[in-house]
Amino acid sequence: MEYIKIEGCEKPVSRLMKGTDYFFHTNYEKAAANLDAFLAIGGNSLDTAHIYCGGQSEEVIGRYMKERGNREQMIVLTKGAHHDQSGPRVNKEAIHSDLTTSLERLQTDYIDLYALHRDDPAVPAGEVIEILNEYVRTGVVKAIGVSNWSWQRIAEANQYAKLNGLTGFSFSSPNLSLAKANEPFWSGCVSADAETCQWHEREQLPLLSWSSQARGFFTGRFTPEIRDNADLVRVFYSDDNWERLERAKQLAEQKGVSTIQIALAYVLNQPFPTCALIGAQTAEELHSCEAGAQIKLTRQELDWLDLTAAQL
Repeated sequence: MEYIKIEGCEKPVSRLMKGTDYFFHTNYEKAAANLDAFLAIGGNSLDTAHIYCGGQSEEVIGRYMKERGNREQMIVLTKGAHHDQSGPRVNKEAIHSDLTTSLERLQTDYIDLYALHRDDPAVPAGEVIEILNEYVRTGVVKAIGVSNWSWQRIAEANQYAKLNGLTGFSFSSPNLSLAKANEPFWSGCVSADAETCQWHEREQLPLLSWSSQARGFFTGRFTPEIRDNADLVRVFYSDDNWERLERAKQLAEQKGVSTIQIALAYVLNQPFPTCALIGAQTAEELHSCEAGAQIKLTRQELDWLDLTAAQL
């Protein structure tokens, strides 16, 4: 397992991050077994959120860490201030409410990585930095970041932090995958485009990618004719993505690995620090991810996979 450093977080962060948006009380034993297996391969970072599974995801993680006595081994990324039916919630009151609840559910007194789940462009970026720095100063949050913010908003926030002697965002968590999204998964979601990746390369700001394997687009289960997954069709079906899939198949054959492992390697071989959120729920899926994380790709291979180079 490889690890990255995220400013503010005292522990190294495993580059594979365990997704937990299927953790319910009713499948606690399965979730605990998944986490044990993840730790066994060197993983230590978990992705959750205030809204996941109606709060049960955080509660399951909290129970697991308490039962295993391993809170200090774990890196917990949780998110708050998601919009609700009334609209945006990126404000002091909502952040305080969500963060306080998350701490209770997780049975901990600090969060390693805390991110705002959505943006509200109507709120000045500097105001958000001021709010979150209150929790950094008290040690309740070790590192702050965002999910689904544009790179321009992150740059604005970090410039404000720099000018005012405050802690800025030290990571971002948009979608990044070899398959490029035609449109957002849900309202307010952000996928990293070429301009975003160029900015991350310049800044070397860590990117923690959700849907890093494009929701199974590279598993071989999908073709242009198979259209039974409406969300996948809407978000990922395009001529360019079918070409990316074909190139991933070719490169996988050359390297003696699977196509979906090439898709994972694409995320982990970017020219800036990255982590890939994985949804592995079986031993086979987990070990596929473990092997995929060890594949090294050259810049030329990355460009070819991404259709910006005509040949290898």
